[in-house]
Amino acid sequence: MVLATTLSVALLGVDGYLVEVEADLAAGLPGMTLIGLPDATLHEARDRIRAAVVNSGQGWPARRITVGLSPAWRPKRGSGFDLAIATAVLTAAGAIPGDALGGTVLLGELGLDGRVRPVSGTLPAVLAAAAGGIERVIVPVGNAREASLVPGLAICAVDTLRGLIAQLCGEPPADAAVPEVAVDPPHAANRPDLADVVGQLEARWALEIAAAGGHHLFLKGPPGVGKTLLAERLPGLLPALQPRAALEVTAVHSVAGALRPDQPLITTPPYAAPHHTATVPALIGGGSGLAKPGAASMAHRGVLFLDEAPEFASGCLDALRQPLESGEVYLSRSGGTVRYPARFTLVLAANPCPCAKAAEVCECTPEGRRRYANRLSGPLLDRIDLVVSLAPPSREDLLAERPFTESSTVVAGRVECARAIAAEVFAGRPWTLPSEIPGRDLRAAFAPAGGTSAVLEPALRRGALSPRGLDRTLRVAWTLAFCAGRTRPGVPEVQAAVGLRLGETA
Repeated sequence: MVLATTLSVALLGVDGYLVEVEADLAAGLPGMTLIGLPDATLHEARDRIRAAVVNSGQGWPARRITVGLSPAWRPKRGSGFDLAIATAVLTAAGAIPGDALGGTVLLGELGLDGRVRPVSGTLPAVLAAAAGGIERVIVPVGNAREASLVPGLAICAVDTLRGLIAQLCGEPPADAAVPEVAVDPPHAANRPDLADVVGQLEARWALEIAAAGGHHLFLKGPPGVGKTLLAERLPGLLPALQPRAALEVTAVHSVAGALRPDQPLITTPPYAAPHHTATVPALIGGGSGLAKPGAASMAHRGVLFLDEAPEFASGCLDALRQPLESGEVYLSRSGGTVRYPARFTLVLAANPCPCAKAAEVCECTPEGRRRYANRLSGPLLDRIDLVVSLAPPSREDLLAERPFTESSTVVAGRVECARAIAAEVFAGRPWTLPSEIPGRDLRAAFAPAGGTSAVLEPALRRGALSPRGLDRTLRVAWTLAFCAGRTRPGVPEVQAAVGLRLGETA
């Protein structure tokens, strides 16, 4: 035959769509033309594919070859189309039976020697194939574990083009079978322990609340009081990811090319701590062509920690305002608009002044301190639920509290209990955490018990609480109730939530 069609998948962020790869062999000057909005990497596929086919023992058709990628109006990028294009050309040339690839998606990059190399974004691509009704996917051996995370699909792993051709022609498969999927070890075993932090009882309590309800946290205090130690231990308090959340997180890391080959499924909440010199693309996502995920998306379902937060560029910090509200990042580039999930717990840490010296030797003026604090914009701080000021613990506190300091395992157990109560209260709702309760429901079905308005009114009257801040305070009150084993907050929980919101806890 002189015309053949195979299937592959193109990605826009973590969303994919099926692509028909058509190969037409016609009389004329030998050559290969790619159409259908391919990028530079795809244009280079012509030489890679020809060398791979020849080095796999097949003849290259001395015809005019036209390869079309449909839908033609959507951009295609990356080397993952190599295997589908090569197979379409060989099928059109008669080297592969025409009925061998019905309902099959092919993903993989070809080496010049015919090896099939792994590609990034395999998991979201296979998810898109399953959503499109595909029953079989052919992937590189290096991506086999990742692809097998998607149930209901037949996964065929190949390591050479020669082996794939043999299988499609009915010969016994010579390539490796799909290995078993391994998951990373229990997340409490490989996380820093909260027992390492001595003192700072209020901050430890705020950390537990943040973990139980998914609340954003702001830690203020001089250097050396434990702000970074506390932030690094927050992921260890979070429960292991549920299957759906684990696939979401794994898909983002797959697109970013950050998955470990031996551990394809991420089951522990991720942790990202970009440096304060990070740019907006590094924090939110970006790059030429279609944007890559940034630290905000790499922290999806986990923790994003910004140490020395006032040192970040104001544009970077303000760019976080959209994902803090919607849980998603939309990036528009010339190659199209991509969407990445970015529902994370934000932890900010800041020193009280630029010099970061102890109070007795600090030389900063009150105006300098005020300018430094004002680097964090009001709209950003209005999205923070918990504000805690840390002071250096005394020698007596360090010695007295060390034997009684709780470990991450103990605190994580209480977090699990609070979340279990939340799951019962929110059963049948589209959210699972107090931080996700919509404002309308906060004032209707999930309003606190009577008598709480008197607690909120003073802060509202003096402008300390905005309407958004009011909603966030009520969400913290719900978390406090769950942590206390209750199913609805009352006056004590609302009082504590206001104090945590305004940084006025005792």
